[in-house]
Amino acid sequence: MSSKTSRRDFIKQTAFTTIAIWASDRAWAKGGKSPNDRVQIACIGVGGKGESDTANANKYGTVIAICDVDDNTLNAASQKYPNAKKYNDYREMLEEMDKDIDAVTVSTPDHHHGPADSMAISMGKHCYGQKPLTHSVFETRHLEQLARAKKVVTQMGNQGTANNSMREAAYKVRAGMIGNVSEVHVWTNRPIWPQGVEVPPSEPVPSYLHWDYWIGPRKKRPYSSKYEPFVWRGFWSFGTGAMGDMGCHTINLPFMALDLRNPIYAVAETSGNNKISYPISSKIEWHFDKNEFHGPLKMWWYDGGKLPPSDLLPGVELPSSGSLMIGDKGKLFAPGDTGDVSKVYGGVDVGEVSYPVSPGAWEDGHWMEFINAIKGEGTTMSNFPDYAGPLTETCLVGNLAVWMDGTSFEWDSKNMKAKGAPELDPWIHPRFLNGYKLY
Repeated sequence: MSSKTSRRDFIKQTAFTTIAIWASDRAWAKGGKSPNDRVQIACIGVGGKGESDTANANKYGTVIAICDVDDNTLNAASQKYPNAKKYNDYREMLEEMDKDIDAVTVSTPDHHHGPADSMAISMGKHCYGQKPLTHSVFETRHLEQLARAKKVVTQMGNQGTANNSMREAAYKVRAGMIGNVSEVHVWTNRPIWPQGVEVPPSEPVPSYLHWDYWIGPRKKRPYSSKYEPFVWRGFWSFGTGAMGDMGCHTINLPFMALDLRNPIYAVAETSGNNKISYPISSKIEWHFDKNEFHGPLKMWWYDGGKLPPSDLLPGVELPSSGSLMIGDKGKLFAPGDTGDVSKVYGGVDVGEVSYPVSPGAWEDGHWMEFINAIKGEGTTMSNFPDYAGPLTETCLVGNLAVWMDGTSFEWDSKNMKAKGAPELDPWIHPRFLNGYKLY
């Protein structure tokens, strides 16, 4: 039997293999609830992306509590969900409403993801957490282990994972459509916020903002409108830069197709890292050992206006974001961030492939998977332990390379260590201050 045939048969026999999805055995019925009951959801962060996450939570469940550090944002949300109890501190909300909450959404700046997600999961709550899953590799591993131990349903907010066209393309690559893939290129139009900037000057704290809650587990500092409400993404202490914003979206298709977890080497070239905010632009390179779906492989990431070499797709004008997988039989090009549209150059016909079908597209499908899984019907694709966590870790190892800016390192995935780069330890395993912690 040829290797291609065995791979194809393997895929048909098992829906998820190494990128396994798993169902919670914490069945809805165990809580004495009917499948027709609505999931009771508490929402942490209700502005920005949190606004749509809260709307989806109420569309597919019932929002019973809302939390935000901005009173203006909180009060605006309260007009939409008048029966939801209001909080500024998610720790207080979870403790006070523990018995009423089934699930939690976490739509906060990145530095709160680990503490908020872990507190909810430790209490047995199902969790829908925004991307990237966490701010550090250690937090990612912690959430993976905690979610598995508590047997809760989890889903990360990379909504494109629900697009069946993307899933089908990924599984065709797995089946050998473009042969053995040795190169992956991913690029983005981010950042669309200032980066490469210094510490901003302090400003008076607005009367409506609970700044201490916003700072949360990080070292206290004066307020600046250059951090909150949006530009935090560009600062090392709070965000994860262009990679954190879009990596879990744009790398998603190659990750699903090739199981790009546990890189063994990383290096980056940047426009300059001042250790305060992320560089204006960067190019990151990872190396991966061979696995079931590819041989030794290299992946490159480009941001800040950088693009892959034009000769990789002669005659094609590259869009501002996209991904490209290069195999020995062909290439798969996906313009944009979600992988829902793709084109094959060359390649071989692998026929129909079996893949896990989503109940819908984009956010609706993503949320339907989450709510259905809570009720014991199906599973989630971008769950924390088996998909979202490893995908986020690959992205965060790329950011570690950005911090090193030109100095390569070997990544010891098992021990979460960048060999020969002890200066990365605080970014791999951060301190939590001001009463915040991983639960």
